[in-house]
Amino acid sequence: METDEQARNRFQSELEFVQCLANPYYLNFLAQRGYLRERPFINYLKYLLYWKEPEYAKFLKYPHCLHMLELLQYEHFRKELVNAQCAKFIDEQQLLHWQHYSRKRTRLQQALAEQQQPQQQPQPHGNAAAK
Repeated sequence: METDEQARNRFQSELEFVQCLANPYYLNFLAQRGYLRERPFINYLKYLLYWKEPEYAKFLKYPHCLHMLELLQYEHFRKELVNAQCAKFIDEQQLLHWQHYSRKRTRLQQALAEQQQPQQQPQPHGNAAAK
């Protein structure tokens, strides 16, 4: 049975590790060292999927690490990470997403706000609508 302190330490360690998965160069490092081919490590990655649950995900500062954790469940993705060009491509895609995310989110929020506002323009009556 694990003590409260041990559980807290495990939680913190797993939280830090899961968030490290957001770094494609770290994934490349793990792949080049052979960790992503080892069955115990692959099983550990599967175990860590519990971080996708809202009660745990709320502690993540880098939620895109969950997407990487999901991709790491696939052998093909793990094999591709050995290639440094793959890590570079993922890094570039993340940067593009972050660059455009706030702009897209602002536009989406504005559109949503416009939809929720009641129509304040007077509706035409009678023959005025036909003109």
